Amino acid sequence: MFDLVHVWVIRQLTLGEFASRQSVLSKAALMAAKIAVFAYLLNIVGHLILVAFGLLPYPLLPALVVATMLTPPVSFIVAVIAYSVVGLAIYDLGVSRQRFETLSRTDMLSGLMNRRAFLDTFELARGPVALILFDIDRFKSINDSLGHKAGDDVIVRTAQCLASALGSGEAIARIGGEEFAVLLTGQGTERAMQVAETIRASVEGRGLTIGGRQVSVTVSAGVSEGLAELGFSELFSGADRALYLAKASGRNRIVHARELVEASMDLSGPDNGQAAGSRARFTA
Repeated sequence: MFDLVHVWVIRQLTLGEFASRQSVLSKAALMAAKIAVFAYLLNIVGHLILVAFGLLPYPLLPALVVATMLTPPVSFIVAVIAYSVVGLAIYDLGVSRQRFETLSRTDMLSGLMNRRAFLDTFELARGPVALILFDIDRFKSINDSLGHKAGDDVIVRTAQCLASALGSGEAIARIGGEEFAVLLTGQGTERAMQVAETIRASVEGRGLTIGGRQVSVTVSAGVSEGLAELGFSELFSGADRALYLAKASGRNRIVHARELVEASMDLSGPDNGQAAGSRARFTA
């Protein structure tokens, strides 16, 4: 009997998680009512035990009347206050934890996923996937000639183009200074190239006015496909080399990794250096 009561009390006192402050107060009232009933029953049992041993210093009936008038309301009020204080503290802690988790997985400038969140998303992917890497063309010259504020504006505008083209259901991330990545699951080559071209055209078509000066912004992209189970490094390497080929071929264009074997230019020197540097930045 004691074990059953013990288990019941522990179960009732378990606070758990709360969806809102209102849910804290609602559960506090319900919990306090149960505690008030439980306290009242204990009070009655205590009086009966005292009567059985002849230890009750006053008549039983008046004692039960006093117990009925005092025990339930007092225990209810105390329980509501205590449960509400602890419950609200737990709720606020949960909200803070969720906000911290969101901030730790979000790039603050672009509002997109950061590198960590993107890699975590890739780890959960299964089956055929496509990775698209975007890089803002001549970004350094924008920073050098117009200032870092202009560079930030270009990054934000590019992020908006990616988000509007894909929606919130896709994995989109800013993985470096002017580098972005998109992960598509269960999509074929045609769809991946179409998405990349849509984003490229969107960035080129928007433009940006800074200090009364019209700035032309374009992006280049590399596309690679494979099975998620083969790992991120291989897929990233193909997209990274395709991106370099897009840059080397004149920028503002999309290159698929399969075009690498068809390319006639010698990419051994600069490609290996840039691709290795980019991979090191991303996987560090």
